[in-house]
Amino acid sequence: MASEGTWHFAAGIAGNLFALVLFLSPIPTFVKVRRHKSTEQFSGLPYIFALLNCLICTWYGLPIVSDDNVLLTTVNGTGAIFQLFYICIYIAYSKKEAQVKTVAMLLLVLCIFIAIAMVSYEFMKQPLRMMFIGCLSVVSLVCMFASPLSIIRLVVQTNSVEYMPFYLSLSTFLMSTSFFAYGIIGRDPFVSVPNGIGSFLGIIQLVLYFHYSGVSRRSCDTQPLLSSRV
Repeated sequence: MASEGTWHFAAGIAGNLFALVLFLSPIPTFVKVRRHKSTEQFSGLPYIFALLNCLICTWYGLPIVSDDNVLLTTVNGTGAIFQLFYICIYIAYSKKEAQVKTVAMLLLVLCIFIAIAMVSYEFMKQPLRMMFIGCLSVVSLVCMFASPLSIIRLVVQTNSVEYMPFYLSLSTFLMSTSFFAYGIIGRDPFVSVPNGIGSFLGIIQLVLYFHYSGVSRRSCDTQPLLSSRV
């Protein structure tokens, strides 16, 4: 039988793999941005906030903050690189006003993270350092997992899953469930609690997807092949 450490490592590796799918998911959007050489009405703020989340969670996973959480550092460090890449593309193809706002927000986020890292390292000892960064990571993760709530509302209002891609919802559920298990096995509530919430929200998204995709198909099936106009 596999040891607890083996299961802990396996859950972390699974979470890293599923997270990679999430990090790659915006690529089609940015391919479109490059093709059109314009961001149109597209907002770069979600990637700014995602970058801050990744940086905080990367810091939390380091040995100087928490024990045996290096897989949190690898996944969130990778995520931070992806977010920076997307933000750079957004800045390159956005209008002047949006460029200035995005650069200002990016610098603000980097300053906030540097301040958090310096204060926690220089002025906090364990276990206060772990509790401080852990609480920040919980808040940032819960906000990230709660962000699709507006999409859920849109699905219910329109009876359509057009704006809620299945594989994105599935990957979110699998990633959060993997890290929920990772946190449970590692006895780390700062990992298990927010990812448990993310797993629950992922289940809601999948249930809604299967329900409303069925509604959409039935709606299409009942429409007449020919329509008359008066």
